[in-house]
Amino acid sequence: MNIIKADLNDPAQAADFISLMSLYAREPMGGGKDLSEQIKAALPVALARRDNCISFIAYVEGKSAGLLTCMEGFSTFACKPLLNIHDVIVSPNFRGRNIAGQLLEAAQKEAIARGCVKLTLEVLQGNETARKVYRRCGFAPYVLDAQLGRAEFWQKPLS
Repeated sequence: MNIIKADLNDPAQAADFISLMSLYAREPMGGGKDLSEQIKAALPVALARRDNCISFIAYVEGKSAGLLTCMEGFSTFACKPLLNIHDVIVSPNFRGRNIAGQLLEAAQKEAIARGCVKLTLEVLQGNETARKVYRRCGFAPYVLDAQLGRAEFWQKPLS
């Protein structure tokens, strides 16, 4: 296996990125609906313009097998950057080979190199497969104070 930091300006890597994103989007944990053609065309270009975005692509025998995309954020409490893992995708043909674990390790190395205080991610409660991988890799639900409970990820759509 070969894991590379993706160059989304490279047409071949951008195509692999979109292929894996599209695969994930069509699965139940990705929403069950393919990305629009407009998003497929625009996403690599938009992410390549963002200095805080990093993607890693895992290749097995020359085939794109997995993808991890993360964004640098900032922890006000630690006054240091953090790296938020946004997407972790492994093609069904390559599951069970610890590709997700190795992608997470690549993100961790990147976070350390950037001086980040922590890695963060979100995971659906029903995605037990991913939750097991994340636990095995040292992730846990965020708790500031046990009496106040776990932190929750909330959203407010703007369009």
